[in-house]
Amino acid sequence: MTVYCEENVWKLCEYVRTERTAPLEQLCVVFISNDKRMVPLWKQKSGHGDQPVIWDYHVVLIQVGLQSDSLVYDLDSELPFPCSLRLYAAQAFRSDHFIRPEFHRKLRVIPADSFLLNFASDRSHMRNSDGTWKMPPPSYPPIRTAECQMNLDDFISMNPAIGWGTVFSLDQFLHRYIGNPASSSSLSSSSSSAAVSR
Repeated sequence: MTVYCEENVWKLCEYVRTERTAPLEQLCVVFISNDKRMVPLWKQKSGHGDQPVIWDYHVVLIQVGLQSDSLVYDLDSELPFPCSLRLYAAQAFRSDHFIRPEFHRKLRVIPADSFLLNFASDRSHMRNSDGTWKMPPPSYPPIRTAECQMNLDDFISMNPAIGWGTVFSLDQFLHRYIGNPASSSSLSSSSSSAAVSR
């Protein structure tokens, strides 16, 4: 399981900016969470069979503005890297229509340049109460800005009044970036995990 997913995506954005492998304005960082911080995603490397992984939050990178389908970069997914957003929607997001409301996904979409400029994390969320690490941190120093050492919660929060970017429901997100969420995320209730289904 990949941890520090928000830092991995920050580093990916930094790489694109430095190496100019794609126009930075095509890239958006997507935080996936909800008010309960319980969001199911399928096709995750840490999952078992067709069972979803329940994340408190997850972070992926999307590339938009392409002539073809938008692309998703998810380092934790079993799907291709990158993966078409249409395929990711069908296989990883599936649908909120057949799962309980407390598991409904929301998505905060932040332009990559804004994320690079504003994100900061002192990694305190990865420490136990005794100060030890839940998982070993990356070898590079924590990401911070001149003004801030820790604002991760402002990105995880799905309150549109705080933080950066735009907050969408799953259907709103798919409509914005695919155009027809019903055809992209159709999922029969029988194929939804019993743990999260209605």
